[in-house]
Amino acid sequence: MAEGRRGSWEGRLVRLGFEEPRRAAGRLEELDALDSRSPIVTEQLIVTLSESADPDLALHGLCAMAETLHRNDYDLAAFARTLEMDDGFRRRLVYVLGASEALGRHLAVHPRHWYDLADPALAGARPSIEDVAAKLATVVEADNPVDALRVEYRRLLLRLAARDLAEGLLVDEVAAVLADLAGGALETALRIARNEYFAAHPNAADCRLAIIAMGKCGGRELNYVSDVDVLFVAEPLDGEPELPALKTATQLAAAAMRICSAHTGEGTLWPVDAALRPEGKSGPLVRTLDSHFAYYQRWAKTWEFQALLKARPVAGDAELGREYSERVGQLAWSAADREGFVDDVQAMRRRVVDHIPAEDVDRQLKLGPGGLRDVEFAVQLLQLVHGRSDESVRSGTTLVALEALTTSGYVGRTDGAVLADAYRFLRSMEHRIQLYRLRRTHQVPDDEADLRRLGRSLGFTKNPVADLTAAWKKHALEVRRLHEKLFYRPLLAAVARIPGVEVRLTPEAAKQRLTALGYADPASALRHIEALSEGVSRRSSIQKALLPAMLGWFAESPDPDAGLLAFRTISDALGSTPWYLRQLRDEGASAERLAHLLASGRYAVDLLQRAPEATAMLADERELIPRTQEALLSEMSAAARRQDAPEAAVAAIRAVRRRELFRIAAADLSGLLDVETVGEALTVVTVGTLTTALEVARKAVALRILREGQPEPTRMSIVAMGRFGGHELGYGSDADVMFVHDPLPGADEKAATDFATQTATEFRRLLALPGADPAVAIDADLRPEGRQGPLVRTLASYASYYARWSAVWEAQALLRADPLCGDPELCQAFRELIDPLRYPAAGISERDVMEIRRIKARVDAERLPRGADPATHTKLGRGGLADIEWTVQLLQLREAHRVPSLRTTRTLGALQAGVDANLVDPTEADTLRAAWEMASRIRNAIMLVRARPGDSLPTDPRDLAAVAQICGYPPGESSRFSDDYLRTTRRAHNTVAHLFWDD
Repeated sequence: MAEGRRGSWEGRLVRLGFEEPRRAAGRLEELDALDSRSPIVTEQLIVTLSESADPDLALHGLCAMAETLHRNDYDLAAFARTLEMDDGFRRRLVYVLGASEALGRHLAVHPRHWYDLADPALAGARPSIEDVAAKLATVVEADNPVDALRVEYRRLLLRLAARDLAEGLLVDEVAAVLADLAGGALETALRIARNEYFAAHPNAADCRLAIIAMGKCGGRELNYVSDVDVLFVAEPLDGEPELPALKTATQLAAAAMRICSAHTGEGTLWPVDAALRPEGKSGPLVRTLDSHFAYYQRWAKTWEFQALLKARPVAGDAELGREYSERVGQLAWSAADREGFVDDVQAMRRRVVDHIPAEDVDRQLKLGPGGLRDVEFAVQLLQLVHGRSDESVRSGTTLVALEALTTSGYVGRTDGAVLADAYRFLRSMEHRIQLYRLRRTHQVPDDEADLRRLGRSLGFTKNPVADLTAAWKKHALEVRRLHEKLFYRPLLAAVARIPGVEVRLTPEAAKQRLTALGYADPASALRHIEALSEGVSRRSSIQKALLPAMLGWFAESPDPDAGLLAFRTISDALGSTPWYLRQLRDEGASAERLAHLLASGRYAVDLLQRAPEATAMLADERELIPRTQEALLSEMSAAARRQDAPEAAVAAIRAVRRRELFRIAAADLSGLLDVETVGEALTVVTVGTLTTALEVARKAVALRILREGQPEPTRMSIVAMGRFGGHELGYGSDADVMFVHDPLPGADEKAATDFATQTATEFRRLLALPGADPAVAIDADLRPEGRQGPLVRTLASYASYYARWSAVWEAQALLRADPLCGDPELCQAFRELIDPLRYPAAGISERDVMEIRRIKARVDAERLPRGADPATHTKLGRGGLADIEWTVQLLQLREAHRVPSLRTTRTLGALQAGVDANLVDPTEADTLRAAWEMASRIRNAIMLVRARPGDSLPTDPRDLAAVAQICGYPPGESSRFSDDYLRTTRRAHNTVAHLFWDD
């Protein structure tokens, strides 16, 4: 470079990214002065230096290397010419020097290795494992083969690092070549050991010895600097005794380890670690194949089988290595059959994290949360579970295995791609960190200069530290998220519990297995299974992964055949929907929840078949929380407004209702709701449905009979009665209602009544239209005068009627009256109207008490259906719902005038108020509460099982078993369930006899 330009170097070097521009300028001058005939410093060189990870480090290494060439009288001119003319060589050399202080020192000691970086065959070439082994084997005959091995290994490592840094090799390829280098070094070390040993012991027994690589070397995913994990397996030569052969093999194995691990004048290669052998460090270094096999069969722990995933013969006797892989390697694929296998693997991963020093956790690339181990453990667990029946996922290489798991549908495409990208990035970071000093470390540096070099080596040139840190944290976060999702997937534990032989059943064996599981029609079940899993599509692959667990979950119900049939129906409807199978495979307890729901009965299945997209809410337990009244009213109103015709508007309302009924049923069957919460949730849905349907009916009638612009003549409300008013609806309950209206000031009362009557009639018609959901049964028979009276009355008419004609039974009925729908002010006015009737100021007279008891006796005698068993009828039977509710209602009629907390429409709320007011003994209240809750739960369960109402315990054994399970009883305990019901209601009946019938 011209003398006149040298003065501007320093300022320019600052702009080009040199951290020490003055020192760099001096080094450039020194470099240029080495040989005036062949100047080394050129414009291209300075630009290339500025592009390296650390320009100052690269320049320092270049100076040291050139000085050695000059000092030893090597051909510096040839080096300078090549550096100027060969762009590829210049990039490879400078990038290595800028990223690796250790390889810079190597080139300073062995400067003629620059020829390797100028080799035209280097670019785009990937050496085979045979090529690597052959090049390393050339050192065996050297005067000092141990040092020669180190030099040759570093030379090959230099070639790889140059390609990695200058050509941007994929980390997969770099790791594979590093593993091949390690395998070649082990082979060479074993040859050197053999030569030395037999030279010193010419009469020693010979042996066959194979070196089995484990861990990253076995998986062909080795780091630049890593322990090389190995096992040794040996056999005597034909006809030779075993003990002398094993003695020789042990000496050879120990010597090979020492040759690789020892520090010499040329440094070391890497530690060779045989601690993964049977019995660890306390076990013999070398075993025969039979000894290995016997140990793994009898004593091995879960982690040892996990380690065998990566076992691969790399050196020594190739045939013996293959025998080891075939015989012992198969044992890894039976590991998932072990009791508690999945829990063991998960616990082991947690222990690894727990043992990381607290100050290191946040900078650990390998072991910390979101690190490489999270990916590897998740992939290995998936492999061990699914690899029993699917050989395509049995690779020892993490990324290859992840791709196979993704292709086969065990991991979602997006999840697989994100996890692979994150793993490659984290491994690249690890490689670059280790390459700097060729030291074994997995810690991200915290020094600014180190982070800057690391970031630039990975392509972050603008803001290397900030951009590197952001990318690292992003990938670590994704890894942690996906690790939690895949590693703790409930489906894994379920599939792992199925013995491996059963995952691979023949059709005939499958029929026998299905019969043993409790399927009544195994041939039909097998046809469903074949239909779901036939073909080679991704859909069928995911179904194959799901079905073993699903079949077991179906079998936990009394009717697994129905569950499987329903699953096929839903899958046929949704199988092509992208999220459906992905959700079942990935999302928490979604698959198990769906299986139990489908096999529990017809009600939820019917709802799901009409709206299969509702399956999506099973993915998250939070989605099963019943909606609030405000949210539901808002959605139903919006759905109705989007339709022009009233029929379409109500159909839209009912579609929302159908989905909400499924939400409640799914939560109920999943054990997330108690019976009171179910009643409240069903009431909220009914209120929303009736409120919005009433608005639709009012608008339809207004359009039909009113002139345009004419206001509606009255306001309307719906009074909930019975279980509806008590917020205690069951799945099969009718909506008992009364209609009330109040003419607006100035409106004609007859016109207002006509409008209200037509609205109520239209309301009932719209809700009674056939639909793809459970009917909305509106029952108005509890109105004054029953069916003989008008469908709709004014508020004044109700007041007049109750003032003149009201009987005590009507006051009793009003105890559960709650105006819930329609005009809020009218609702409140009606509530104020009836409160004095149902909560009389002085209570009720003894004559009224006797009348209530008379009516109750008549109900007991006449209303029980013909043939019904009084002991098992949940509503009208002994100790059933009617007994308890009448008892509570009598208490309210007598005492609510002086105990405000009794003024509630809810049965259990009033019962607790009686306890709080010392009107009911707590023990007696507990007895009544238990009977009421059990009877209500049974009625709901009957509806869930049969999809039709029922009041008596089922006589069909399968239905009874299904009801018992929904009520929380384990399979096979139907008799205990029936006995518990009889005992509970008998106690309640005795309590009712005391509280209701006795004075």
